[in-house]
Amino acid sequence: MSSPSEPETTPKSDRPTWVIGHRNPDTDAICSAIAYADLLRQTRIPNAEAACCGPPNQRTEWVLSQAEISRPKLIPDVYLRAEDICRCEVATAKVTDTVIEAYRQMTSLSFRSLPVADENGSIVGMLALQDLLALLIPETGQREDARKVNTSTRNISRILGGDFVNETEHCDEETEYIMMVAGSSEPVMCERITRFPSDQLIIITGDRVGVQLHAVEAGVRCLVITSGFQPSAAIIAAAKAANTAIIVTDHDTASTTQLIRGARSIQGAVSDKFTKFSPDVRISVIKEKIKTLRKQALFPVCDPETQELVGVFSRTDLVNPDRPKLILVDHNEFSQAVAGADEAHIIEVMDHHRLSGNLVTKEPVQFINLTVGSTCTIVGNSFRINKLTPGKSTALCICAGIISDTLNLTSPTTTDLDQEILGWAGKIAEIDVDKFKEFFFAAGSVLRGSDIKQAVGSDRKEFEESGYTLSISQVEEIGFDYFWPSREELQQELRSLISERGLDFACLMVTDITQNDSLLLIEASSEIRSKISYPRKDSHLFNLKGVVSRKKQLFPYISSVLAEIPKTDEE
Repeated sequence: MSSPSEPETTPKSDRPTWVIGHRNPDTDAICSAIAYADLLRQTRIPNAEAACCGPPNQRTEWVLSQAEISRPKLIPDVYLRAEDICRCEVATAKVTDTVIEAYRQMTSLSFRSLPVADENGSIVGMLALQDLLALLIPETGQREDARKVNTSTRNISRILGGDFVNETEHCDEETEYIMMVAGSSEPVMCERITRFPSDQLIIITGDRVGVQLHAVEAGVRCLVITSGFQPSAAIIAAAKAANTAIIVTDHDTASTTQLIRGARSIQGAVSDKFTKFSPDVRISVIKEKIKTLRKQALFPVCDPETQELVGVFSRTDLVNPDRPKLILVDHNEFSQAVAGADEAHIIEVMDHHRLSGNLVTKEPVQFINLTVGSTCTIVGNSFRINKLTPGKSTALCICAGIISDTLNLTSPTTTDLDQEILGWAGKIAEIDVDKFKEFFFAAGSVLRGSDIKQAVGSDRKEFEESGYTLSISQVEEIGFDYFWPSREELQQELRSLISERGLDFACLMVTDITQNDSLLLIEASSEIRSKISYPRKDSHLFNLKGVVSRKKQLFPYISSVLAEIPKTDEE
């Protein structure tokens, strides 16, 4: 018998290539992911699929409803987990299986161990190759031990592919039998049979009628006749009278003896001391856990409730696992990317923001970064470059992303290309852009609701600048009426955000889209706040006349302020 080797997981080629925006996604992040995934499916990545790493805000939900598009799949992180690396096309052994059956399972799957399940499919143990072989090869000791085999005559018949010529009520009973091959003369065999309890004996013989007759007359538990020889009617009648099972097999005597040893149950070799994992356990946790588990070669992944097998993996599957493929849109920083992006395979970035320098990849990537007001502008232009026309739903998403990020082309980030693509996409979507803009901004005020945490987090980005970690949130409102009643709660949420995220600075920019002005609510040290030169309403609130862009106006200014305040260890 050749030894199987450890398996290797078959790459999961059906995994999507995720097109995904930043955390706390705004309309541009989600709509650009939807539109770009559509373009990629038509051009070069058939399995491209839009995703989001945070729930859409109310306005984005309205856009998706208007476009009759389902919300993209919500993916809070892309960390590799046990379910991502496990091999699913795997069978299990049953405790009642024989050694031969279990070994054949191992060799067919190239495994050195095998999960063992009960009648309900729940994993109860692991069967290792070395323990399985120990059942076939007896330890040195009493020579009679080599004859012993724990099995049932039903198992023997199944493994031999034999037929019961005479079947008894004991066929399903598993017990310890003693094998005896009729290799000596009839007188010697007759004497040897008398040395052992007859109900424990299995006699293996060919066409030696005398041995056959003596065996059944002695009442042995089972007579196995090899090479396909059929017993006479007299032998069968004597076996019925003595309650002796008779099995006829086409195997020769030597092969039959070997196979009967492999007909014993695997139960004695099944270990209930094994480590299993739930499907959602992260690979980093698994690697740490199995460092001390030297003996276990194969690890089952089980449903935590039913304990049913999901799949298995070996140590080799952890060496170079198939990482999830990502295309990042509307951001280019790990601090804003979906959790686990630094462990994924980033194949492309499409953005319109500054470069932070902390996005490092293992392989070359396609990087598209244009000075425009919206990522959806880049996507729309890409459709035109590829001489493709998006569907009405995709075109509507492109319009929404541009309107949202440029405040309907009034933001200082707006370019001629934004205006051109908005007009082009609006015609395809068959919408009146001005009316659409009014409905879009009226679709929902995040400050009007009672969820203050969502108001601060619905469009929030984190940055690292001059040694500081900062968060800038932005909401667009029609006037400031809903800001004032929630002002203190918003301030407290910024404090909580600093504590939870370990930030140095957090602020909320509330933009009035009708006047193109903003209010800036800040939570930071008094030193930082004292450096803010915008007109002050109180110690934490500032008036930003004509400031509507986080990217082009607010962040560069805050960055310059922080650059003037050296970061100390105490901070």
